[in-house]
Amino acid sequence: MREIPATQSQSKQRLLDAAEQLFAERGFEAVSVRDITHRADANVAAINYHFGTRDGLVALVISRYLTPVNEERLVRLETAERKTSGKSLPLEEILDAFARPLVGITRKSAMPERLLCKLLGRIFSLQGDDCPVAMEASMHRVNERFTRALGRALPSLAADELIWRIHLMVGGLIHLLMNQDRLEPVSSGTEEPPAMDAALSRFIRFSAAGLREGVTLEAPVKNTPQATFDFG
Repeated sequence: MREIPATQSQSKQRLLDAAEQLFAERGFEAVSVRDITHRADANVAAINYHFGTRDGLVALVISRYLTPVNEERLVRLETAERKTSGKSLPLEEILDAFARPLVGITRKSAMPERLLCKLLGRIFSLQGDDCPVAMEASMHRVNERFTRALGRALPSLAADELIWRIHLMVGGLIHLLMNQDRLEPVSSGTEEPPAMDAALSRFIRFSAAGLREGVTLEAPVKNTPQATFDFG
């Protein structure tokens, strides 16, 4: 394999870093190629050289974060399900498998946590044509598996009501990620906003309560969702 010169590799990394920061700050649609190359101190042709097109750069940024998160989500869910020998999982375990992979990705990233949270929130809010085609199969698998797991955990909940509750839950996660810097400390500004791990623990407790509100957990299975929800 031909070795990439260090200068080319460094140029590509500068462009990726600049793009990720700008996408986090402004959103994917609001950032131009010139914005990225200006911050990276590169010329416009460098985008085409390293990524083919602006869309290629966007797809790479999204897949860098979405792929490992989705892979870990599925591993955590499948590991938990194997331990129950076919029985339904508690809501908290399902939600933990869905949300907790975000902790690992923030710890591995060189970006400040608050800025990375914004980027993740923007990525998870992408729907339909805004999501790269290469990610569609991965997203479908995650959507199908978690919708099914939540349906089994809430067997008496009508399928349409389950979809509504998942919709609100995912919206809550996106809002949490996008607005980390708006959280005012409870103790009158003497403490920092909660780190990702603590924030997700609150999200899991809150979401579990909302999902099971008014539900009789011991009821027999009546509604296994025939459709899946797009978790984003």
